[in-house]
Amino acid sequence: MAIDTTPTDRNAPLQKKPISFINLAIGAGLNIFEVSTLGQPFEVIKTQMAANRGQTMPSSIAAVWGRGGVFGFYQGLIPWAWIEAATKGAVLLFAASEIDYQVRVLGAGPAVAGIVGGMGGGIAQAYTTMGFCTFMKTVEVTRHKGGAAAQKSTIQVAREIFAREGIRGINKGVNAVAVRQCTNWGSRFGLSRIAEDLIKGRAGRDPSKKLSDLEKVAASTMGGALSCWNQPIEVIRVEMQSQVQTPGRPTKMTIGTAAKWIYSNNGVLGFYRGVTPRICLGMWQTVCMVAFGDKVKTYFAQKYK
Repeated sequence: MAIDTTPTDRNAPLQKKPISFINLAIGAGLNIFEVSTLGQPFEVIKTQMAANRGQTMPSSIAAVWGRGGVFGFYQGLIPWAWIEAATKGAVLLFAASEIDYQVRVLGAGPAVAGIVGGMGGGIAQAYTTMGFCTFMKTVEVTRHKGGAAAQKSTIQVAREIFAREGIRGINKGVNAVAVRQCTNWGSRFGLSRIAEDLIKGRAGRDPSKKLSDLEKVAASTMGGALSCWNQPIEVIRVEMQSQVQTPGRPTKMTIGTAAKWIYSNNGVLGFYRGVTPRICLGMWQTVCMVAFGDKVKTYFAQKYK
């Protein structure tokens, strides 16, 4: 769910950005639609490539197909991706709005407050709803499913991990998720704003004028794609949560030990495995949340005004 990058009047009275519960519900619905269509297949391919860094994209797609045909591309969708999709937008907006306000109270400008708010909102996402959901999605893509293991449901697997390792076990890799979300939203806000300014500048338009729907999609897509510069932390996150068994692999992974393991086995390029499907995922999310989202919000705004 995108953060509002509309310029703020510095001379306007200081107040919190309003949060519409209708928009939160719309956002949850759009997130579920996004992940249930092309979103989860891109997520699964990205995770497969990041966890099995020797595979090319075609071999990763073949491996996913081999785990269930078309359904293999939707591993982890129910319930984990749906839980994440239904809740992460609300967490982001509530946290970002409060942090944005408090930072502006301290004297920061709107742009800085927005970036800090986005970073804080991303961290809040990780430690509330995304940590365990992301972990279980990764478990579903990377765990062995042959023999007796194939008969276990994802809920059974989650219960076993919780019984064995407690809350820490079910949130394994959450610190890496927090770093990813923090840098995601911080950079996405700034890069999308730069992209908007570039589009307005090329068109010779008044900076205060709003972009068209197509221009919004273009600016947000550029911001989302360029935000994939933090792919190394995403590969580290997958490695920390992966169930792939490799000889010599450390049993207890931290961000540092995971980074060292990846570098020793795959070099610098290993940190960028899965970046292509991640960029595609970001583009699809943008189309759903910006193009579709604005239309749906406009419809409901007109219906209930």
